[in-house]
Amino acid sequence: MDADAVTGPPDGMVDAEADLTPMLGQYFECCADYEDALLLFQNGDFYQTYCEAAEETARICELTLTQREDSTGTYPMAGIPVDDAAAYVERLLDAGYRVAIAEQVESPAEATGLVDRAVTQVVTPGTVLDDELLGTGTTNYVAAVTREGATRAVAAVDASTGECRVTSPPDDPGLIAELDRLAPAELLVGPDATVDREALSVDPMVTDHEAARLDDDAATERLEAYVASPTAVVESAAERRACGAALAYAEWTQGDDGPLEYVTRIRRYDPRDALALDATAIRSLELFENRGAGAGAGATLFSVLDETTCALGRRKLDGWLRRPLIDRDRIEARHDAVGELAADALTRETVREALREVYDLERLAGRISRERADARDLRSLATTLGAVPTVVDALDGCEASRLRTLGERIDPLPDVRDLIERSIRSDPPVEVTEGGVVREGFDDELDALRATEREGREWVADLEARERERTGIDSLSVGHNQVHGYYIEVTNPNLDRVPDDYRRRQTLKNAERFYTPELKEREEEIIGAAERADALEYERFREVRSSVAAETDRIQALAEALAELDALVALATVAVDRDYVRPSVREAGGEIEIQAGRHPVVEAAQERFVPNDAALPPGSVTLVTGPNMSGKSTYMRQVALIVVLAQAGSFVPADDARLPTVDRVFTRVGASDDIAGGQSTFMREMTELTEILHEATGESLILLDEVGRGTSTADGRAIARATVEFVHDEVGATTLFATHYHDLTGLADERERVRNLHFAAEREDAPDDPRSGGDVTFLHRVAEGPASSSYGVEVARMAGVPDPVVERARTLVDDEGTGTQMTLTGAVGAGDTTNGTAAREAEGAAGGTDGDGSEPGTGTGTATVDPDVVTALREADLATTTPIEALNLLADLKDRVEEP
Repeated sequence: MDADAVTGPPDGMVDAEADLTPMLGQYFECCADYEDALLLFQNGDFYQTYCEAAEETARICELTLTQREDSTGTYPMAGIPVDDAAAYVERLLDAGYRVAIAEQVESPAEATGLVDRAVTQVVTPGTVLDDELLGTGTTNYVAAVTREGATRAVAAVDASTGECRVTSPPDDPGLIAELDRLAPAELLVGPDATVDREALSVDPMVTDHEAARLDDDAATERLEAYVASPTAVVESAAERRACGAALAYAEWTQGDDGPLEYVTRIRRYDPRDALALDATAIRSLELFENRGAGAGAGATLFSVLDETTCALGRRKLDGWLRRPLIDRDRIEARHDAVGELAADALTRETVREALREVYDLERLAGRISRERADARDLRSLATTLGAVPTVVDALDGCEASRLRTLGERIDPLPDVRDLIERSIRSDPPVEVTEGGVVREGFDDELDALRATEREGREWVADLEARERERTGIDSLSVGHNQVHGYYIEVTNPNLDRVPDDYRRRQTLKNAERFYTPELKEREEEIIGAAERADALEYERFREVRSSVAAETDRIQALAEALAELDALVALATVAVDRDYVRPSVREAGGEIEIQAGRHPVVEAAQERFVPNDAALPPGSVTLVTGPNMSGKSTYMRQVALIVVLAQAGSFVPADDARLPTVDRVFTRVGASDDIAGGQSTFMREMTELTEILHEATGESLILLDEVGRGTSTADGRAIARATVEFVHDEVGATTLFATHYHDLTGLADERERVRNLHFAAEREDAPDDPRSGGDVTFLHRVAEGPASSSYGVEVARMAGVPDPVVERARTLVDDEGTGTQMTLTGAVGAGDTTNGTAAREAEGAAGGTDGDGSEPGTGTGTATVDPDVVTALREADLATTTPIEALNLLADLKDRVEEP
């Protein structure tokens, strides 16, 4: 259904607007005020929608579509239970809608006439606040993109935590890379900004913002509500406009009631201060997502590192992995902290246990500031604050500068904790308006009302025994219900014994219910005291919550410190549990030296892992050859992951590592067709290669795997060689280049910094004969020099390719290696041979002499062959051809030679 028909005023009500009933008129007005959203309109225990919105809501949420009759007509209607709204709102968000929620803002019992309703929240993908819809330990950004001249700006706000950050990417590729790292759920794009949405690896809801919403003066004025001097914190107009747009949008979704009090800081950062990882690198290195199958499926670098104990630390660790450091001093400071925690088990485990009691302070602070927190949220805050002194004590005496700084920064907020402990019961109900929230002794007036209520209930509790004794009716009972209040119930056989002061209240089939003047008086006292107590208790709760909200900036500062500490403890725990070592970090431009390095994710998923060394001089291009499945790609990723881990502040899986800082990690490792984008595998790989060759510097690390595959052998080999030469001669980045084009290994003799490594393999029957046909054992061990064979035919046989295909493929490989001419007629596996070369055969078939020097058609035992067939054979790269591709190739060639 067209979204415009679902959002805004219903088309079916437009003509009848003036004659709508008051409630439908209220609904119509709310729809008009929030034209971009699908409206949920509270009516008692349900959120209702009408007309086209009802039809769409019923379809998406799988609800029964009903009707509402009005004097102006009959309208489709669908309802969502208020108590279960979160799950249905999530469905509507997933369907691409913003959802405006109009609530009853006054009690129906107190309303005179139509209950007042107002939109209190607009739920959008980037401004979700409900914990049920938010991922634990993940950020949820709405980002705004603006442009002022040559300056691009991106601002991101997490409405659930109050985080606000802004930056200016240097160029369009940098903008895409930054948006991929932020992974916003929602994106606001200014009129002068351009975002190549097809280039994004994330899929946010995108809204084009009007220029009027991005005015610099208005943005500066808005920012003044958050920081004292906006132009000092956010220097460029583009950044101010982006911040203003993102914050204004977040304010709008929360009812436009003014600044978000829990946004206490706006952080400006420079993407160039971090190791740059674009979406391709993040995906190829499987930092956060792994779509593989079999052992280790779903395992990622983040899942290996995630030994955090609270959501705060999990978000912090996620951010460190997305933006590893490049400043050596900051890297060393993290390593110092991780090292001390790893060496001191008592401190590490003490802090770790204390942090298990820490709730998500950032989101708690947001709910408290928005007046959405209930009593249990305050108790969660108190529980967290109760664990903080243990953390402070444990850090006392630590030597690492980061740990000392954290110990000094951590404020246990004793005043806040004391207020909550004195005011809020230890196990309060969820509903804060019905009593049972505030502790006895906190407020004298509240205690007096509770005493009156309690004494009245005790009097009623004793009434039954007194009245039984007074009347002699043993079956007499005292009860209460919401309709008739307190009553005395007497069964019909005993009605003749009812005293004169009993007043009839209700007649039942087998009994009568009565009250007495004294019971009526006591009931009024009890109900009056209870109502006044509930109202006063709610008022006191709100006062406590407001007092806590006033300390939001202190709570958020504590959250920041605990988040960093939890991330450091997690890295230390991983280092101890997985036997990681501290890397030695050098300035940029040095040699990458790793002894017995291990792939962190593969190692975690397998019982046995073969470690390998890496010695990569600065600016070197290392060609890695060897059979498929031998470990080339794992090795290359392993080197990159160790670099990323080190610069993120982690220890690394190796016996020793000496690493320079790198400014970017580029990967061209594995690819798949981008069908939706209209790109083949080869085109996609060439696009990625283009970005690498344009963006890499001499301080980058590049991983290139099978460059040139997907096209003809000649073209692929040419592209691969040209790439190696360009990277070596022009870029100067340290590069690992895996290839099956074995002739490229000769570049080591032509270029000073080109080196060869290979992955060893051996046969069980005849290791010295690459054509023996025995099973291949992959040793997964790297060695100097080029590989002697790709063992492609053997891999095909081990994979189960039919024997005739394998034997035929082996014959083709043998003949290519010996220069023997092949007879291409006859069944697969029956290939006779005669002396000569494929080139001479092609020449003969084209009208020259046959391979043996005779005239065309008179060769001894050799069929005349179309030159295209010979060319196809010559260009077929068996080392990279899959079994099914080989089978298809043979079938195609067979069809060609059998054509009359």
